[in-house]
Amino acid sequence: MKYGVLALLLCLDGAALAADRPGTVFKIFQFPADRIPRVDGDPEDWKIVPEDYAIGMDQLVDDTHPGRKPEPKDLDVKVKVGWVKGLNRLYFLYEAYDNYWDFARPGLHNDIFELVVDGDMSGGPLIENFRLNKEVPEREAHFSMHGVQAQNYHIMTPPRGKDWALAWGCNSYVKNLPYANAAYRYDFEPGQSGKLILEFWITPFDYAGCEGPQRAVESVLREDKLIGLSWAVLDYDNPDSEGHSFWNLSRQHTMYGKAEELVAFRLMPLEAAFHRFQADWSFQVIDMARRRVAFHDETNGKAVSWKWSFGDGATSTEQNPIHEYQRAGDFIVTLEVDGPEGKSRREKIWDVALR
Repeated sequence: MKYGVLALLLCLDGAALAADRPGTVFKIFQFPADRIPRVDGDPEDWKIVPEDYAIGMDQLVDDTHPGRKPEPKDLDVKVKVGWVKGLNRLYFLYEAYDNYWDFARPGLHNDIFELVVDGDMSGGPLIENFRLNKEVPEREAHFSMHGVQAQNYHIMTPPRGKDWALAWGCNSYVKNLPYANAAYRYDFEPGQSGKLILEFWITPFDYAGCEGPQRAVESVLREDKLIGLSWAVLDYDNPDSEGHSFWNLSRQHTMYGKAEELVAFRLMPLEAAFHRFQADWSFQVIDMARRRVAFHDETNGKAVSWKWSFGDGATSTEQNPIHEYQRAGDFIVTLEVDGPEGKSRREKIWDVALR
């Protein structure tokens, strides 16, 4: 479940040092673009995810009852996390057996999967209780920083006459389409035992202000990036008691409001079974007046040689060339690559348009 030579990873990516459980990096599975999971409560799409991505009860601690060991006959939880290259979404499959599902009462007395995400591992407080500047009144802090740089979701398992989640803060839009979606599958009633399947995705934000999504900044997800993530399972077993267990992936109970107490997760490359050597590239016009364009190789796989055709008769064998066009127009640009896995070609028609 832990990824790679962890000491080396921490040296290469110092952000992991800001996370709780230093030396531990969990993995986020990359779904191929043609295998994006459908959010319908059916775990079939997740069968392609290797089991070493699964995070179970053996990784959780009940920090409301120190020293307590998991009892699968009472509560057994497994979580897998995925992502898709090009989409700023985190996908989750939550599978849980509980011997007593508690979700009959209104409010937050409900079995809950509490999820906290910090998409850029910036750390810091995400609720007003832990604000650094105590001169700022608590209510003012709520509307200026609660959930803005990291987000906390209280996800009802299951909801009964409730919204699927409480997005803790004043930015409730983060739990709705087009930023999130969820589906459940279960067949028990309150107080009964049984298995629940919850499938959902969320969008992590570097900035998610209370003013609404018009100024929100999504966290950009890319291969090998580290993000801060943790969750806790709040398990009620008595409808008349406010007490519950708090099974926590972090080792800090206050991870719900302190992003530096989250755990490091790495956005993994495609598994070898889904890897396909494929040429790809992007471009940026860096000087429209001079028609200068920077091209960037984004081939999926290891390329050792490159041949660019810029559509105006000019070519290049650089990996990431800069080309200056002599005339305005719409150009057909082609990249051909060679590598140990073979050859590949990617042509884009009129993407490069210069005036």
